[in-house]
Amino acid sequence: MSVDGGSGSLEDLVKKVDNGLLLTTFWYIRMVDPNSLLLTGLTRDGVYHVKGGEVVGATNNFRWNDSPVSALGRIAHAGATVWTQPREWAGDMSNMAVPPLVIKDFNMSTVSPGS
Repeated sequence: MSVDGGSGSLEDLVKKVDNGLLLTTFWYIRMVDPNSLLLTGLTRDGVYHVKGGEVVGATNNFRWNDSPVSALGRIAHAGATVWTQPREWAGDMSNMAVPPLVIKDFNMSTVSPGS
């Protein structure tokens, strides 16, 4: 899979965020509602608080509920496309070329007590 991105690095995207989260991995992704493509999952392997365009520290993992269709409609910024290997569904997909994204109002539903 390949998705065209914008320009700039992940660091450039972080500088554009006033108050938000930097997520490194989505994990344990499951379907909630196939009609709306609502998914649920957990963050993993690094969640960082971004304030004033800078990473100010690590924070908790979260459970999230959102639709990729809806989330793609809320993209505020996209960085340069990079190759990555999906952690979830890795048996079904090979490497992917996707950009880092700033997505407004992504639904973090609860704090996950896992580390």
